[in-house]
Amino acid sequence: MKKKILYQSDSALAKTGFGRNTKALLSYLYKTGKYEIVSYCCGNAYSTPALKRTPWKSVGTLPDDQNQLAQLNKDPGQARMASYGAHLIDQVVKEEKPDVYIAVQDIWGVDFAIDKPWFNEVNSIIWTTLDSLPILPSAVEKAPKIKNYWIWSNFATKALHEKGHTHVKTVHGCLDTKNFYRLDDQKRKDLRANNNIAEDTYIVGFVFRNQLRKSVPNLLEGFKKFQEKVPNSKLLLHTHWGEGWNIHKLADENGVAKEDILTTYYCGSCYQYTVKPFVGQEQTCNHCGKEKSMNTTHVGGGVSESQLNEIYNLMDVYCHPFTSGGQEIPIQEAKLTELITLVTDYSCGEEQCEEGSGSIPLEWSKYIEHQTEFIKASTCPESIYNNLLRVYNMPKNELESMGKMARQWVIDGFSVEVVGKIFEDFIDNCEPVTYKFEEDQQENIRNFPNAFVESIPEDSDWVLSLYKKILNREIDIHDDGYKYWMQQIERKTPRKNIEDYFRKVAKDHNDKHFPVKLEDIVDKDDEGKRILYIMPGSDKDVFMSTSLFKSIKEKYPDYNLYVATKPENFCLLWANDFIHKTIPYSESFDSILSLEGIGKSKEYFTMVFAPYLTTQKFSNYIHNMKDLIDKDSLCTF
Repeated sequence: MKKKILYQSDSALAKTGFGRNTKALLSYLYKTGKYEIVSYCCGNAYSTPALKRTPWKSVGTLPDDQNQLAQLNKDPGQARMASYGAHLIDQVVKEEKPDVYIAVQDIWGVDFAIDKPWFNEVNSIIWTTLDSLPILPSAVEKAPKIKNYWIWSNFATKALHEKGHTHVKTVHGCLDTKNFYRLDDQKRKDLRANNNIAEDTYIVGFVFRNQLRKSVPNLLEGFKKFQEKVPNSKLLLHTHWGEGWNIHKLADENGVAKEDILTTYYCGSCYQYTVKPFVGQEQTCNHCGKEKSMNTTHVGGGVSESQLNEIYNLMDVYCHPFTSGGQEIPIQEAKLTELITLVTDYSCGEEQCEEGSGSIPLEWSKYIEHQTEFIKASTCPESIYNNLLRVYNMPKNELESMGKMARQWVIDGFSVEVVGKIFEDFIDNCEPVTYKFEEDQQENIRNFPNAFVESIPEDSDWVLSLYKKILNREIDIHDDGYKYWMQQIERKTPRKNIEDYFRKVAKDHNDKHFPVKLEDIVDKDDEGKRILYIMPGSDKDVFMSTSLFKSIKEKYPDYNLYVATKPENFCLLWANDFIHKTIPYSESFDSILSLEGIGKSKEYFTMVFAPYLTTQKFSNYIHNMKDLIDKDSLCTF
């Protein structure tokens, strides 16, 4: 049988770094024909129709049911984690029964899986990005629990090694390197002509998601100074203008003309693109004429990789200033097109600027990010200016040599063939999973039949608390049991009946898997000198029983008195001087004769008194014929 892979990350259809990595790696593994693949796609509804476009099975991380989704959205934190996959992960693992689980996200988007009962039973990989110092505390704390802990950059791997976690290793995010390459000079000229860009225009490019950690203000400041030296230069910002930085406002502040900033428009109707200055969203397509169909590219819709390759080929130099990053895939894409890349020399940028990488490091100054207290880099605008000028004045042969070196460096370390082989070898050497562990793990979890459960007004929260507090199980609103009990509540089943059922299930579970072992409860030095008094409940009966203990001790002064009752009644007996030890009641105690050592049974107690039982049901009056009957001292209820 084919081994099954459960791969949790952005969808292969998403225009994100994680999404691009998913597409490249899963395509490689799929083409081997050796595996069954299930892609667990962050941020999508479970049955999103678009996910059916992938050749492997793809499902979303969010419930299809809108009521469930609305419930999740009441808590922004819960909704965020559900988007990453926390809400449905147990269900998906149960349904798919993967042999290999690969979780690919920022560490906070995958760490919920690490403490799952199945995590270490499955061949699990945490393949994550860490971009700042000090390393996120949770990433350090979880390290010993992660057997296969893979990081996208040497920067974070080195930091974890310094903390003693030497099993961590670097495995880069991958690219299909065949999709990015330098076009010949004529095609590059044609591309410029098609986008109304003058042949002699010097284009500085930046491909990025418009987020705070992308240093757009620093780039504009450095570019302005460069443009004063090279007036025919323009800035190409391939990003979405509907989020993040207000680029035009920053341009005005730095004195950069709006027409000198190009961007990529993408048509959602004919799927063509145009590079031109930004003039707002929902533009009429100059290719198909469709009104309001052109928008700046974004994670939900954008250019194909072949089109993105053309956009890189419009550039003369690539500049990537950022505060920190996990790998920054556009840097590798730019290198594959043989562009000289200017990169902030911090975080994953350190590796991108190493000798032989074809990058020029950008200087930066340190700042501490508000609230997180992470070290971040503020790229020096002066360094951007100086190095843009350096590349501009670089001889053609040096440009070509450095560009070819950059391309080979990416192929050697980031190509899907190299990274894919790492995964292929790992999967092939894994043992298949039998999946008996689900039941085994549940058996090893003690329930709490006597747990206190608050009277929570919200039915949903109350049911979840029954599972958590009584059955010691973390479930969500997608669980079949949860759905059943919510239906019972809708049918007016009293809460008390439901709670009583949960407590019975918990008690039966503990009785089966955690039976009371008397040898672990009774003292070792009073054998032959023990009396057991049993009164499980109610609390009133237990309290009334305390009136008998003095006379029992007076009648049997050489014996230790043990009292068996439900744990919730222990508080009624703690201060009683006549009791040697209070022990938890078990239904096995109903067999009085076995406790007293009749037949082959071991004698744990010389005498057992169980006034809660009727004499007709059990012969509870023999006591090895050693008891001294005193009507004034002992009675039955």
